[in-house]
This record gives sequence, C-alpha cells and structure tokens, in this order.
Amino acid sequence: MRGPVTHPRPPGPTSRAAGAVASAALLLPLLGAAPSAAAPPAPGLQKAFATAAAEYHVPQSLLLGVSYLQSRWDTHAGAPSVTGGYGPMHLTDTRAALAKAARHDGNAEDPRGDTARPARHPRVRVPSQDELPARLKTLPRAAELTGLSAERLRTDPAANVAGGAALLADAQRQLGEPLSADPATWYGAVARFSGADDFATAAAYANDVYEVLRTGERRVTDAGEPVVLAPQPRLSPRTAQLARTGLRPASAAGTECPTTVSCEWVPAPYQEFGDGDYGNHDLADRPASSPIRYIVVHDTEGGWEGVLQTVQDPTYVSWNYSLRSTDGHIAQHVLAKDVAWHSGNWYVNAKSVGLEHEGFLAQPDSWYTEAMYRSSARLVAYLAAKYGVPLDRQHILGHDTVPGPTTAAVPGMHTDPGPYWDWRHYFELLGHPFTASARADTGVVTIRPDYAGNRPAFQDCGGKGKACTAHGSSAVRLYSDHDEKSALIRDPGLGSAPTTGVNDLSSRVSTGQQYAVAGTWGDWTAIWYLGQRAWFRNPQAGPAAVPSTGVLITPRAGLSGVPVYGRAYPEAAAYPGGIPVQPVSALPYTLPKDQKYVAGDRVPGEYYYSVGFDTASHRVVLGKDLYYEIQFGHRVAFVRAADVTPVPAG
Repeated sequence: MRGPVTHPRPPGPTSRAAGAVASAALLLPLLGAAPSAAAPPAPGLQKAFATAAAEYHVPQSLLLGVSYLQSRWDTHAGAPSVTGGYGPMHLTDTRAALAKAARHDGNAEDPRGDTARPARHPRVRVPSQDELPARLKTLPRAAELTGLSAERLRTDPAANVAGGAALLADAQRQLGEPLSADPATWYGAVARFSGADDFATAAAYANDVYEVLRTGERRVTDAGEPVVLAPQPRLSPRTAQLARTGLRPASAAGTECPTTVSCEWVPAPYQEFGDGDYGNHDLADRPASSPIRYIVVHDTEGGWEGVLQTVQDPTYVSWNYSLRSTDGHIAQHVLAKDVAWHSGNWYVNAKSVGLEHEGFLAQPDSWYTEAMYRSSARLVAYLAAKYGVPLDRQHILGHDTVPGPTTAAVPGMHTDPGPYWDWRHYFELLGHPFTASARADTGVVTIRPDYAGNRPAFQDCGGKGKACTAHGSSAVRLYSDHDEKSALIRDPGLGSAPTTGVNDLSSRVSTGQQYAVAGTWGDWTAIWYLGQRAWFRNPQAGPAAVPSTGVLITPRAGLSGVPVYGRAYPEAAAYPGGIPVQPVSALPYTLPKDQKYVAGDRVPGEYYYSVGFDTASHRVVLGKDLYYEIQFGHRVAFVRAADVTPVPAG
C-alpha cells in the first residue's frame, strides 16, 4: 500500500469465534504515534534482562528468547509497533497508541489491475476501545503486576523487560507450574505470552522461541547495545504443558500452509451481486492452466480484524494470505489455484500469490515483528518449493516492485512494504542470503547494505513534509552524479520531481535487487536505471552492494532503443474469437542502446481472460512472442525478446 494511506478496511462479518470480541482491532493506523521525548536513560539492556530475570524468577535465557522473537531486542525509542506494542518485550497498549494515531485518506488504485472491472471503493470504521482483544492490552496488565506506570513501561526499556518478566511469571503461576530456573519447564507460559487465542498459533510461537534458545543469537540493537543469548542446543521443552493452557483448538483444514506455521481458513467470497458483478477474486486452475511465477509481499496499512473483514467483503478485493504481527498467525483466503486481486497489475495477479503483512510502511517504528518475519519466510519457502518460484527479488516481489500495467497506472501504483521491510534478514530466514557471488569485475551488483547502519533520510511519515525517524533501511538512494549534492534520479513515468518522500520510488533501489554496473568513481558505483546512469555511495569499508552474476540484456544491434512494458501480453493474432485483444502498450520508458539490465525469466506473452462469474468463459491466451523480465528501475518490467540480445555478465 502507499504509506500514508490507510488500506481499506470496511466492516463485515468474520468467520472466527473470537471475531465478535476483536472485530475492530487496529482498523485505525498508528502512523501518528511517535516516540516519547521523555524516555529516561536505562541501564544496559543485557543487564536489564539479568535484573528482571532475578526479580521475577524467570530464566534469563527464556526472557532473552521471548524478547528476540518479539523485537529482536530493539527498543524503537518508545514508538509503538503496528499492533501498539512497545519496547523489547512488545508489551501492547493499543488504547494509548490509538489515542496518538492519525486518520488518512483512502487510495483509488484498482488492485485488480484490469480495466475490464470497476475499481472497488473502501470504507473505514474506527474501533471502540472495549472491542480490543487481550493480546492488544498486555502493557496495562504488566503495570498491574509490577506497580510501574504505563508510561514508564512504554518508554524505559529496562522497565519494559521487567514487565515482560512479570507477565511470564504470572502465566507460569496460572498454569500451576513452579518458577523454575530450567527454561524447558516454561513452554506453556511462553505459549500464553504470545497472546494467541488458539492452540496451534501459541504452539508455533513457542516453538520459535525455543528454536532461538537452541541456536542462540547475538546482535547490536537499534540503540547500539550488544546483546548475546548463548545457545542451548540440547534444550527440549515440555510441550505437554500446552494442553493445560485452556486455548481453543484451531483447524487448518482447507489451507495450503506448511506444518511449521499456524494457519486457518478464512475464505474470500466468490459470489455474484448487483447487475452481473461479482467478487472478490477469480476461479482458475493454476498451475495446470498457467504457472505461478511470483509471490508478492504487501503490508496491510491496517489491523488484523479489519484485514479479515475486508477480504470477506464480496464487493471489494482479495489476497491469498494474511499474516498477523503479534504472533505470526496466518489466515488463508484464496486458494493458490485461484487468482486474487491484490497487486494492481492483472498480469502479475494472474501469475502470483499475494501475502498481506500486518504493518505500516510510513512509520519506521511501526515495526514488523520477528514472529511475523519467520512465519512469512516459512510460508514463502513452502510456496516457492511447491510451485517452482525462484527465491530472488525478481520473483519474490514487494508490492512496490510490481510494475504499472499501463502509462496511466504508473503514478498510482503502491509502494509497500516500503524501505523499512528488512529484505536482507527476510532472505536469510528463507535460506537464500544475498552474498557476493562473483569477482568485482563481472559488471553486476546485488544491492545489500547493512540494514541497521543504513539510514537514508525520508520524509512524509505521519504527515506531508514530516521527517521520518532515523531507522535502519533496505533502501539505497540514487543520484545523477557521484555526489550527494547532485540531483536525485528522476522517474519519467511519475511526471513529478523526485523527492525523499517515503513513498517516492524515483531514486532508490532495494536490498536484493540486481543491476548492471555503469561506472565507478572512488567510493561511488553507477548502475543503469530507468534508462539513466544512477550513482550510489558504495564504500569498500561499508559496501551498499556486492558483486554478483547474471544474464544481462541490451538492445539488439541496429536499434537505438527498445520499448519497455508493464505486462507481458500476447500479440493480437494469439486471441481467439470472442476474447477482446488486449493492447500491448508500452510504458513511458525506453531502454537505450549500449545500456544493460539484469534479466530474469524468458516467458511467452500470456493473458487470463476472466471477466464473468461463469467460469466457462474463462480462458488463458498464450502467445508466440517472448519477453524478458528485467530489473529496470525500482520496479521490474518486461521487454520483447525479439528486441534485445542476452549477454552473460563478465
């Protein structure tokens, strides 16, 4: 979604028993919430864990493991997460976060990306405070248990850790378990700490915590503090405790999820309404009829229950999966064989699976939790293996890298999950880290800054012109010369001067994306980007990119340039009678001669004709013209294979 815009969340029924209680949770974005300027200094975080563990008789390693899954030990300067969670223990106080939140306008983009159907119009409802579920009110409970003020628990990391320890100890006592020094005896308490209301989600969360305990972790936090958790490879938790937690069973029946995550079926409706209209997805027969080539990562710009309400609205749009921030729980809405309406590009929709992650892109510290990252990575790895989707940035797309299907659509395309989604960490969790894979002279680089240390300045967070909090980022800024005082790179398709706005993709690249090198100058590297030479700082001591390999494409000899497309549609002759020919319309870009771009798949032109409720009329049109997918700018694009020549890197 576009950052300072609320993803639509209209009211509607939910299929879960708990939905009536939590139906309005976090429909209002927390983008306006900001870190408190009054946060008092705290002792070293490692010491805070030791102190809290001793005071509340919780194993220190357990406290560290739970906190790592909640926040990776980051403090976020007292700002709330997407679900109103604060501090390294992610103690939730959604009422306080909502009180500071700002309202935002809707977005007019048609997520289906096909002018054959009208765009859907969102409706947004603000929740009442008493509708929030218990998992979004853990900080007030921690205040009761510790005697510490809610403000201190939100802003003081040491107090926040103490609050988390008190909650764990309270859960352990409620289960009738002793406050043992052995972390193996705390499995049930960890499951309850997750805030999940079902057995499977709580178990998945607890299993992740114990995996962290077995492997150990160490990192420097966003506050610059080193924290270490020593590995305990032989640790085996007492999982039988889960039976005494009182959590409800949940069925994964009907879902397409790996067994390593918690998943439920919340179906999107396929039904007819109005004058021959229908929604909110299309039935298909993938991959038998057409391969699945992409997985698209979105953020919701709204909260969990609103997500479920929207996807069950037949008059709106859909996506395949939703992922919850607090515990990584997954809801599936559309089967992979069918086509969800989520990316704003019908060609991509017809060949992709869409994942919505609970979050906001335009507030750096409305952070994505480690629990959600891990759950998402497991789901993506499962889907990629099942459907043969390569684990790279030309196939695992952000919504922000999906191209506009037409010139008119380019300015309105969405920009989520944004510069604060940690692509480097995400691909490490996928088991495909971005590494230097070639000599420095191959002529191809993979963008790979250090996330925590890479902090480009952005604005428009929480309001037009408002500076974003300095924060780790996956984005690297591009300039017209090897000088940060030079002009930013301009995107001809946007029709406006480039800015440092958090939603302005004109002049930035993202971790994992690959480009052809166009020159070097000291600590600077130039790449070919949108038909231009674009420069970024790439010092040897702290590189923003690493050398890699790949196949490059360049215009065929004799051509001064070739058109660029936002969709790979068939030639006119491929359409049978009764199916309207879709225009193969070029975008407002040209790939000039002597420039090179990294190529992905070589694919035939394809169009899924699906404009009626009756599936008998649906048809996949396959052309003879071939296309290359390329990394052209921030977004991917397509060029006709007949127009270009492939060139091996190096």
